[in-house]
Amino acid sequence: MTALEVHRPVPLVPSPAPLAPVQLVGVPSVARVVLPDGRVVTGYAVAAAQPEPVTAKPAISRAAVNVALGGVGFLAVCGGLFLLTAFITALTALITQLVFLAAVIFGSWIAAQVFGTSGHRGGTTVHIRKAVIKRSHFHS
Repeated sequence: MTALEVHRPVPLVPSPAPLAPVQLVGVPSVARVVLPDGRVVTGYAVAAAQPEPVTAKPAISRAAVNVALGGVGFLAVCGGLFLLTAFITALTALITQLVFLAAVIFGSWIAAQVFGTSGHRGGTTVHIRKAVIKRSHFHS
């Protein structure tokens, strides 16, 4: 079995100065309202909360607004010109690459025609050995 502890409350020491009633300043008087059915309602009248006064916004000069709008417009124009320049540069590079590609394809086609082993498809064929043997009589 455990020991039981008893706690005794300590009495408060009374204050040396006597309590005097204090009249509060600014407390409204109690209002009484009689309802139509005879009941009486008492309470303090509460004033409506006043909104904070709106502080006037500082005036902005027209010159400052115009300078700010001009700056925004200038930045927009610079950005547009930058994009246009980048587009023109990319388009020029694309056209240059297409010209080089066409030159390579056309050049390789010409080389295939010149150095091809598919034989002659037309034109005049001259056999030099025959011509030498026939002593300058060029017959095919």
